[in-house]
Amino acid sequence: MNITKNSAVTMHYALKNDNGDDLGSSHGHEPMAYLHGCDNIVPGLEKALERKKAGDKITAVISPEEGYGVKNKDGIKKIGKDRFEGDEEISVGMEIQVDIEGEVSVASVLQIDEKEITLDLNHPLAGVTLHFEIEVLDVRDATEEELSHGHVHGPGGHHH
Repeated sequence: MNITKNSAVTMHYALKNDNGDDLGSSHGHEPMAYLHGCDNIVPGLEKALERKKAGDKITAVISPEEGYGVKNKDGIKKIGKDRFEGDEEISVGMEIQVDIEGEVSVASVLQIDEKEITLDLNHPLAGVTLHFEIEVLDVRDATEEELSHGHVHGPGGHHH
């Protein structure tokens, strides 16, 4: 069976950047499961997996535009230190949860000075070319419940 819209796909993946740094892998863990055509994975990887079948091994190089997006200057925000309450010591390089205008997101701390903290709200992999090694393990039709929930259930998916 080939991967098409609404296929439930189980796969192993390894992800690296242009320098060959390891950005994540499912090897040694549960394989990853996703629902094809439902925005569960980055668009470029979906395109690379279209029409593949169980047993296929592929290498895919995904541009930032087809991955987690390009770095956006608007994603860099300066916030007054006084807006951070709590005992936790914030340091450069940390990832913290922030609430900006009612929207909670994860931000990387870029800089800290006397009065302000500079945050990067871009996805940590924004601007990064993604190098995937994929092994497709299983392809099946998604169930009605999976389609209504928008994700795969069971091992490697949700609700297990």
